[in-house]
Amino acid sequence: MQIGSTIPAQNLHLLQARRASFECRGSPLNPATRPTAHAQTLKPVTSTEFTRKHLSNLEKLLQKQSQPSLPPDLEPVQDESNNWSPENKGKNPLEGLKLARIWPEMKAAEEMSPRNLNRLQRLLSKSPEYSPRNILGSRWREYHGANDWSGLLDPLDENLRRELVRFGEFIQAAYHSFHSNPAMSAEEVPLPRHVALPDRSYKVTKSLYATSSIGLPKFVDDVAPDLGWMTQRSSWIGYVAVCEDQREIQRMGRRDIVIALRGTATCLEWAENVRDVLVQIPGQNEQTQGQPKVECGFLSLFTTRGAHVPSLAESVVEEVHRLMELYKGETLSITVTGHSLGAALALLVADELSISAPEVPPVAVFSFGGPRVGNRGFANRLNTKNVKVLRIVNSQDLITRVPGMFVSEGLDKKIRESGASCVLNVLDNTMPWAYSHVGTELRVDTKMSPYLKPNADIACCHDLEAYLHLVDGFLASNCPFRPNAKRSLWRLLHEQKSNVKMLYTSKAKALHLNLERGSRSMSTCLPSPS
Repeated sequence: MQIGSTIPAQNLHLLQARRASFECRGSPLNPATRPTAHAQTLKPVTSTEFTRKHLSNLEKLLQKQSQPSLPPDLEPVQDESNNWSPENKGKNPLEGLKLARIWPEMKAAEEMSPRNLNRLQRLLSKSPEYSPRNILGSRWREYHGANDWSGLLDPLDENLRRELVRFGEFIQAAYHSFHSNPAMSAEEVPLPRHVALPDRSYKVTKSLYATSSIGLPKFVDDVAPDLGWMTQRSSWIGYVAVCEDQREIQRMGRRDIVIALRGTATCLEWAENVRDVLVQIPGQNEQTQGQPKVECGFLSLFTTRGAHVPSLAESVVEEVHRLMELYKGETLSITVTGHSLGAALALLVADELSISAPEVPPVAVFSFGGPRVGNRGFANRLNTKNVKVLRIVNSQDLITRVPGMFVSEGLDKKIRESGASCVLNVLDNTMPWAYSHVGTELRVDTKMSPYLKPNADIACCHDLEAYLHLVDGFLASNCPFRPNAKRSLWRLLHEQKSNVKMLYTSKAKALHLNLERGSRSMSTCLPSPS
């Protein structure tokens, strides 16, 4: 039977439109379903209008219902429009609705699962968790850099990670000891200073001081007479410590001597930092190609004597030689660690120790956020003396890219491998800013942390606690942040609150943690977290 014979002509187009909608078998909610060609030729406008109306009603219905809780690892996403796009093809219909705006970041914090909330509460605790220390034994030379840490950095070996965090906490102890009493008398010999070490198996044997060879202009005292210790020429900058616990010595496979150096604190130390012209190392007067040179300001702080204190170079060499004689016959190692300015001075300390005696124990440097210190001749000199250097570098830290005004280390390597090294050799020998980094690099990145903002400021990217946080969570260059990282977030929140994601600052506030006026209690022994 023909439809047209029983239906009036004026109503025929309505029936055709309805028949077209029945022939389009796909659900209007599924953008992956496409109507047939015959239906599209008849009247696509009616189907589209119906789909939009249906989606609008469904969205209103979902907004009226109670909002479901988020998974613990779900990150808030940006609000987007509800227009269909090609990338939504094949997705679940509800995913295509783009309803993420009904779950703001604060709601995500409130709906955090109890398991994830308990873990976050442990991370925000002031008491860091202990993690087992594996026996290094016969492999201690490998972890001390005998093979330039080959095969241990990417992915990062768990034992090396623990050692790096421990060395960083030695530096934090130096920072805390200095800031607890930064002033130093210019007329008296300084008294012995107490240092709360992070590891009770070590004992401090010597305090170290750095002295600037320059002074501030006289008008500074007239303009700002109350700067106090900020203008003093000599300041406490670190310490020498030695392991005295027999069980720890057995675990590490040797008796370790640690030299820890803090970063810049006083005005004169800042002034020395910007004296970035390369100068000759004392005792290297011969004019030869590839002569080792270092930054003028760093060398000044290293070799200048104070009114009542010896130079940093003299103090370190004297104390290390005393310990070598005291523990003669034992297996010894020398570990020099520092942050920022301390990282630069650590290289000078290691260089000085390597030539201070005929037989010196293995010397290794672990630096955090260190600037460039010398030219290529200085780097070659350290390699010749078998000084091992591991530089921990944050990709977002600007301090690690200065001083120097020419090509980066990566581009420098490519140019030299391409056969055009003669130009760079001329620059190395003649230009006063031809700096070069030393040793092996372990690169971390602020953007890999799930807790820090990806646009964290310069201070956060250079902060020592941020470095230890990133090292503790580093697995490999192609892996996300370590999910079972145990280092406490309390200090990071306290020192870098503005750079921590709002989700965690709000949850810390909900847990009644005082981040404004709180101060971390420093006991005589601070447990070293994983």
